Amino acid sequence: MVTAYTYILECSDGSLYTGYTVNLEHRLAMHNAGKASKCTRGRLPVKLVYHEEFVSKSEAMSRECQIKKLSREQKLQLIAEYSKNK
Repeated sequence: MVTAYTYILECSDGSLYTGYTVNLEHRLAMHNAGKASKCTRGRLPVKLVYHEEFVSKSEAMSRECQIKKLSREQKLQLIAEYSKNK
């Protein structure tokens, strides 16, 4: 059973934002309402370009940390692979 997600958003300026949540649809709506993150607030709208599902919040948080350590190019490669397999 899925209880948490790690996700990557593409902001209107092309920047990438990585986070985790327990409710993906709600979190995306909050980002686009300017109420979820200072980082995305000035870069609206954002769109969901990648997500992974996990059975625990701690797994999602751990994956978020791993993704945040990747270079931009590595993140773009991750997104491209995800899009290709979608």
